[in-house]
Amino acid sequence: MRIHILGICGTFMGGLAQILKESGHEISGSDAQFYPPMSDHLDAMEVDMIKGYSKDTLPKADLYVIGNALSRGNECVEFILDTKLPFKSGPEMLGDILKTKKVFAVSGTHGKTTTSYMLTHIFLDQGKDIGFLVGGISDNISGSASLGTDEIFVIEADEYDSAFFDKRSKFIHYSPSTLIINNIEFDHADIFDDLKDIKRQFHHLLKIIPSSGNIIYFNNDSNTQDVINMGYWSNLIKINDDEIKINFETEEIETIEHKFSLKNLPLIGEHNFKNYICAILAAKTGGVKIEDSIDSLLKFQGVKRRLEFKGIHSGIKIYDDFAHHPSAIEASSQAIRKEFLSKKILGVIELASNTMSDGTHGDALIKSSNFFDEVIWLDHKGVIDKANEVHTVNNLDECIQKTISIIKDYDIVVIMTNKDSQKLIKPLIEYLNEK
Repeated sequence: MRIHILGICGTFMGGLAQILKESGHEISGSDAQFYPPMSDHLDAMEVDMIKGYSKDTLPKADLYVIGNALSRGNECVEFILDTKLPFKSGPEMLGDILKTKKVFAVSGTHGKTTTSYMLTHIFLDQGKDIGFLVGGISDNISGSASLGTDEIFVIEADEYDSAFFDKRSKFIHYSPSTLIINNIEFDHADIFDDLKDIKRQFHHLLKIIPSSGNIIYFNNDSNTQDVINMGYWSNLIKINDDEIKINFETEEIETIEHKFSLKNLPLIGEHNFKNYICAILAAKTGGVKIEDSIDSLLKFQGVKRRLEFKGIHSGIKIYDDFAHHPSAIEASSQAIRKEFLSKKILGVIELASNTMSDGTHGDALIKSSNFFDEVIWLDHKGVIDKANEVHTVNNLDECIQKTISIIKDYDIVVIMTNKDSQKLIKPLIEYLNEK
């Protein structure tokens, strides 16, 4: 079948393209812009990519998969509807493929990508040719998606809506047998009115997990506990109870039978310790012993753009991080501060997500960056209250020039954005390398 994907450069849709290609379909795709790492990945797959959404460039196909970034008014969307061409959402398309799989879904406001890759890495390292689709790129694993031959499939399960014509959360389509809930916080203010809306979607997800399935969660996360209290019908694996205890200081996990140390695992920060725990417990439900998972994770190098080290330039360490929420900013900045206690650290943070850029988080944004010595905020819409007395800039060029003017005063610079980070990192590295 010839399938054309609208919005193919999104992390989910690019992964879906890989799986559809492995399934024997001919794939092409359109997007408004193409940038690394996904554009490089699509190039490597030899996917025919078309820039823009002019109906004149829309190729003939047997099915059109429409990404959730597209809406009514898009020229291709209108043409598909007017001419009654067949179309589906990406999650529905993937859900059709997953009907024959045993799905491990990783959900939550933060940590989905890293935890999904940890779990994928464990299974692959243990010799299982599993399928997976994760929204990002890992140095350990070739590509962000694979169909696999094993019955197990690991999916990063997003609560965002499926398409303009399907407002259900993506994860509803996946019918998981094992679900990880890392955490639940308010996000995606463009589609959810409040935290209650998000909890309702998670509750809908719990309704379709079979009684033989598993729900892995931290029982001290009050929002997740609220969802559990709304009703569940599956086996609960509660982290931080009498049967599974964790110690953040010693980086240990203790079950009824044994105590295991995670201290030698490579990724830093309390948030990654939590991610490790969730991946290890999920792998255990898939038949992998805890000690074997730990051995596998010793070789896990992390995920691109999750506190990714971009090298030392003129003596300054540069990191790239995908932070898109105050909690994510705080977790990453705390982790790097703990690693470099005596160093001067500069944060350059773009308010790029819909929720951050519309001011929903208020002063919580500023407080989340307290582990940095200084922060430059790229605030396109001017939502940060000037009374906070922080450095704000309103456009990219001003942000680059402001950063260049003070960068030599710092030992470490952390770029935080969930958009194209290269537009900030590349000119900064070029400037430093000239010195």
